[in-house]
Amino acid sequence: MIGDRLFTRHIEEDEELILVIHKHWVLGIKNLLWPVTGFSAGFLFLYMFPFTTIYYLTTLWAIGCLVWFLRNFYDYYLDAWIITDQGIVDVEWHGWFHRQSSRVLFSDVQGLSYEIEGIVGTVMRYGTISVEKISNGTVIALDSVKNPKIVEGVVLKRMEAYLHTKNLSDAKHVQTLLSQIVANEIQLNQFEDEEGGEEDDDDDDYDDDD
Repeated sequence: MIGDRLFTRHIEEDEELILVIHKHWVLGIKNLLWPVTGFSAGFLFLYMFPFTTIYYLTTLWAIGCLVWFLRNFYDYYLDAWIITDQGIVDVEWHGWFHRQSSRVLFSDVQGLSYEIEGIVGTVMRYGTISVEKISNGTVIALDSVKNPKIVEGVVLKRMEAYLHTKNLSDAKHVQTLLSQIVANEIQLNQFEDEEGGEEDDDDDDYDDDD
């Protein structure tokens, strides 16, 4: 899908995109309301005053409103959290030539919380969800998230699965290291035994010569 392509550029090749968390659709409508109103007002003005000069002015106005619309849409749509099988990627769109992303692995998550504030937020069920990092104590947050409690549950579930897999991987790695150490010790003991046997044979040969 086109939406997934806009976000897969922010994740690694070995990561799996699980979910993209956007802000509440009410915020999107709020951001797009004025560009749409301006676009409609321009054509209404042209309808009322159908002159050549007004036509050209309305065309320029419509192009400006279209750019305004796209800018506000991307500002809403591309400010999101990408939930992968390894962590969270916080994507921020600041303008046509300024994008920013920060990554938090599930192993670096110290705490996860959400907050619903105000009457509108309570009624529309949107709020702010935050993640605190273990490494430096910084917090990344996404505001106006729809059903932040559900989002928190999804993140916790993916984090639990990731940590379980990581622990199994670490356990297998430790087991492999221990196996290699034991194998090296056995080989070393065998080598020492062989050297000891050769020395005994040399001593016996020396005694026979005497």
